[in-house]
Amino acid sequence: MTARNQFLLSGAAVIAMLANAAPAMAQSAPADAAGIDDSSNNEIIVTAQKREQSLQDVPISMEVVSGAKLAEFNTSDIKAVMNYTPNVFVQSTAGNDVIYIRGFGSPPANFAFDQSVSLYVDGIYAGRNRQAQAPFFDLERVEVLRGPQGALFGKNTAAGAVSVVSAGPTKDFEGAITGLYNFDHKGTDFSGYLSGPITDTLGARFAYKIVNQDGYIYNRAKDHDDPEIKSQLLRLTLKWEPSANFDYTAKVEYGNREVIGGITVSSPLTSDQDPQTDRYLERSALGDEGNDNKSVMISGVGNLALGDFTLTSVTGYSWFKSKIVNGFDQTIPNSGGAFTANSVYNAFPERFDQFSQEIRILSPVGETFEFIAGAYYDKSNYTLEQYQGFNIPDLFLTIPGATPTDPRIPIYDGPYLARIDSIFRQKAESWSVFGQGTLNATDALRVIGSLRYTHTRKDGSFRTTLPYASDGLNGQPFALRPITNADGSISEGNVDPSVTVQYDVAPRVMLYATWGRGSKSGGFVSNTLGTVDSTFTFEPEQSENFEAGIKSTLFDGKVVANVSAYHTQFKDLQVSVYQPATSSYLTGNAASATSKGIEGSLSIFPVPNFDISASAAYSDIKYDDYPGAACLASQPVTCTPATNNLAGYPVAYASKWTGSVTAHARFDLSDDMKLDITGVGAGRSKYFNSDNQSPIFGVQNGYVKLDLRVQLADQDDRWHLALVGKNLTNQKTIGSAFNLPSPITPVPRAILYLEPTRNISVEAGIKF
Repeated sequence: MTARNQFLLSGAAVIAMLANAAPAMAQSAPADAAGIDDSSNNEIIVTAQKREQSLQDVPISMEVVSGAKLAEFNTSDIKAVMNYTPNVFVQSTAGNDVIYIRGFGSPPANFAFDQSVSLYVDGIYAGRNRQAQAPFFDLERVEVLRGPQGALFGKNTAAGAVSVVSAGPTKDFEGAITGLYNFDHKGTDFSGYLSGPITDTLGARFAYKIVNQDGYIYNRAKDHDDPEIKSQLLRLTLKWEPSANFDYTAKVEYGNREVIGGITVSSPLTSDQDPQTDRYLERSALGDEGNDNKSVMISGVGNLALGDFTLTSVTGYSWFKSKIVNGFDQTIPNSGGAFTANSVYNAFPERFDQFSQEIRILSPVGETFEFIAGAYYDKSNYTLEQYQGFNIPDLFLTIPGATPTDPRIPIYDGPYLARIDSIFRQKAESWSVFGQGTLNATDALRVIGSLRYTHTRKDGSFRTTLPYASDGLNGQPFALRPITNADGSISEGNVDPSVTVQYDVAPRVMLYATWGRGSKSGGFVSNTLGTVDSTFTFEPEQSENFEAGIKSTLFDGKVVANVSAYHTQFKDLQVSVYQPATSSYLTGNAASATSKGIEGSLSIFPVPNFDISASAAYSDIKYDDYPGAACLASQPVTCTPATNNLAGYPVAYASKWTGSVTAHARFDLSDDMKLDITGVGAGRSKYFNSDNQSPIFGVQNGYVKLDLRVQLADQDDRWHLALVGKNLTNQKTIGSAFNLPSPITPVPRAILYLEPTRNISVEAGIKF
């Protein structure tokens, strides 16, 4: 049975079951109905524990960003959440954008990795980057949960989880249209929605976002600003409420996103990162550089009252098809404008589909003992093709596993492009059962216990061939030949428990302490030539977290202050590290690493129409034990992975300090008009942004980026006109860096992934 048929049959069964039942309404509300309370107490309602709760009652270190706040600065992806959530980093690369929480994440090079920080979209697990293009518009909120969330979220949340909740249908008819022109990116961004009742029992919401913009790096070869972005994002939501006992919400999202051009620029290996905003890159034989991605996500969430209990069904289907073509800036540093014809390209076509089903039951609240129990199932298919192309004179490639008489294969000697092809296939299936119980020992004391068991099975295969290359003599291509093959199967079970104690020391002041474990399933190597059966599989990773904190709401809600301290240790941490000497990746498990630190947030509402929020974190993360690690740039030249151990070394892509400040003020200009000014400052201390942790070209210095929005609107928000500035101080920051070695390039150099520079936009919108 196909995943599509499974989805349709499952959804039909749920609807039939729910429609035929008519018991009394449950006391606990459905999990997708929460949001941000606009009342004077500034309360934020979340569903991090599968129930509606005040953020201040949830014993988790977490941040919540409203959809309105993200829309103010024209959010297009998960990276914007970094501005408001300390200890969260999103790494920009030519492959996957990876989310790190408290320094832990799954490196982007091995596409087959499940993520240590999982994304959930309206309750649907989206563990692959290109599953979820559409969600970052027309949002209700984004919840960022730091630390292992294995018990309730379960699926690969060893480091944390990000839950995206889109806006739903409204009781009354309304709509909005917003248009933006970006002066620096020379393009437009249009978005809007229509929402309201269709009948007395059926509501609908249709939202869209259409982007057509150029980039921020000038490509001298094409006389064009890279990367150009063209995207169309659509979402239709239907909510059916035939009675007070039952509701069902169905959502369909479609994303079509095309990125033309890349974000790599060259830099010397012998000096600090000094990224330029120009590059030289022509079209490769593998196609135009960029990313062409289409995705579909369907979800169905039903809530049925069974007496005082609530039965919830969450059904999901996700599909995407993507092709990434990478080319790396050909400009030789300090070349006076010259460029080299030598180049290397790669391409990664992907195909993915996933079906999932969750059933859970919630007990009523207000009892001495409350519980949540449920079961989850998903099934997915993933195919990754990889093409590596070279047009470099006299290049020889060492192929692991080649015969002793032919250890080096000449792959270019003339006008021919050499290419190495690989294809990776994976079928995965997992199921889990979970439960959480809360004992309300007294009015002030609560003890929470959670447990989840997850079983995962994966089957994978990896095939690599050398389709054509010169024979090194007369330029004639030789026949298709296999290089390496690998096959593997994984069948594993993981148990993720947690225990939490909460105590209310005052009516609106809560202390908590928690211990919990998380896990991420094992997997296969999809990015390394020479992979064979014995090196194809890596083990699951596990995390253990100790955390204590205080959440307080003071002075009638005018001050909200939270702080937490944590100690998180990972065992069998999954890694994939680039090795310039062999131009390959070392993928597998590190022994262990520990992150410890403190996180805090403060929101102040001193007077009407003015508020300020600040958040900050300190983190110290190091490897405890990492034998067999790839050598770092700072280690002696005699270092070899066979004898290397990185115990005591820091982990890349993690800053010791991160933080942000957001301030908002409103000025009433008249009875009809108002002026809103919102400023955001977000920054982090220096960190290594290259796998080999080069102290020269692989360090991103500390920075602060400033955003500002100035908006004129009428008092009823029926129209607005705004000026929006992002990265106003024009900080040139690097998401990732690596050493491009010879002979791929005549002069070894650093390749830097440059993040967006300063850009200023004008925006206008109407609501009706």
